[in-house]
Formats: sequence, structure tokens, C-alpha cells
Amino acid sequence: MKPKVGFYELTGCAGDMLNMLNCEDQLLSLFDVVEVKSFAMASSAHDEDTELDIAFVEGSVSTEENLHLLKRVREKSKILVAVGHCAIFGGVQISENNWEERLKKVYGDVNFIHTRPIPHEPLGMFVRVDAVIPGCPINKHQFLSAAGKLLLGTMPELYSFAVCAECKWKENECLLMKGKICLGPITRGGCGAICPTHNIPCIGCFGPVEEENVSSEYKLLLEKGYSPEELRNRMKIFGGKVREVK
Repeated sequence: MKPKVGFYELTGCAGDMLNMLNCEDQLLSLFDVVEVKSFAMASSAHDEDTELDIAFVEGSVSTEENLHLLKRVREKSKILVAVGHCAIFGGVQISENNWEERLKKVYGDVNFIHTRPIPHEPLGMFVRVDAVIPGCPINKHQFLSAAGKLLLGTMPELYSFAVCAECKWKENECLLMKGKICLGPITRGGCGAICPTHNIPCIGCFGPVEEENVSSEYKLLLEKGYSPEELRNRMKIFGGKVREVK
């Protein structure tokens, strides 16, 4: 029997699902060994009644409808994988706390009928998450690697080192030493330091590295002349939050 898998989108840009589809030839080989029950971006055909071996979910929870779908997917799935920064940490949409004020500014005094909006939250605030694939968006190599391990019965593991390690491997000149706000020292590696390699400071889209030393990074950048407000605004873009629900 082929493993049954499903792909689900909550609130986000759909960039993670798009990059999965960009696997092209590799994706066809993957689909030969699994039975895809739901993948809205790839096919209108779907089966939402069958239990799944693996569910890949991207996006944050921002409506009651999102929450209902997430709980239904969790109930019928042996393994649930949070895909991308929105699903894991909440995304850039939770970088501001005044949710009700921003909602009213955009929509006014609207009575939502189809589904009621709720504050953006990552998946782990509501259900148990078994594995994660970080990034904003993820790249196809990450997805293929994680999917391959899951199909072989092992769980994908995250890198425990910071982006700085990857910069050193590529012999990049440290952007912090150039006086730029680079979050590489407090961001989990795995992206290949693609931004610093192109002289663009890391903004933390892979989420925080284990044992991050935010206070030291903050102090260093203060000494380089940046204001506390500048640093807080930069660090909270992908700061996010996560709590695993047992």
C-alpha cells in the first residue's frame, strides 16, 4: 500500500506549496510512491475522508475556518508537518500585536458571515506538530529531503547551528563587521546563507537557532549606532512564537 499524503494551505502566500510544485521531475517520481489525497494547488480532485500517513500544512491560523481545517487534518493524520515560517512561527503577520486595530482599519465595522477572523497563530498553538520544514518560503531541496526521510520512516532533523556557520563555509565577509543589521548569529542555518552570500543581511526567515543569544546581538548592534527601535523592528519581522500543544 502506498502511503497516503495530503497538502493543505491555511493563511499565507502559498509560496511553500508553489516551491513543492517546482520540484518538477522529482515530484513526479515522488507521486509514484505515494497516494496524494488532497493538493488544491495541483489538482481539483480531493478525498478528505481518508486517513493520512503524512499531512503537509502551510500558513498560519487566522480564521475559524482555518482552525477547523487544521484540527480535522490533525485528527486524521499520523504525522503532521508544519511547512514554512507562517505554519511554524506565525509569519510576519504576527509581528504586530494590535490585531483588532489593524483588522478594523482594513475592513471597518464588518460582520463576517463566511468565517470569523481570529488572531494569527502558528499551528503549534492549537495542535501537535510532528515535524517542521523552515523557511520563507522553503526551497524544493528541503521538501524533497524531508519527504524522503518521512517515507523511509525517519523524522527530518533541523540544523542546530546558525547561518553564520554557512557564511564561514562560503568564506563570506561578515556583514556585521560592515555595520549591517544581519541576524545570522541568531537564525537557524539550513538556507545555505543565500542572502549574505549576495551581500544582503539575514532577516531571520528560518526562525531562531537553538540557544540564540539575542541580548549579545542586540548589544553589538547598539554599539554600531543602530537605535533600539530599528533593532526591535528588524528582529520582530520573523520573531514569531511557538508552543506545542500536547
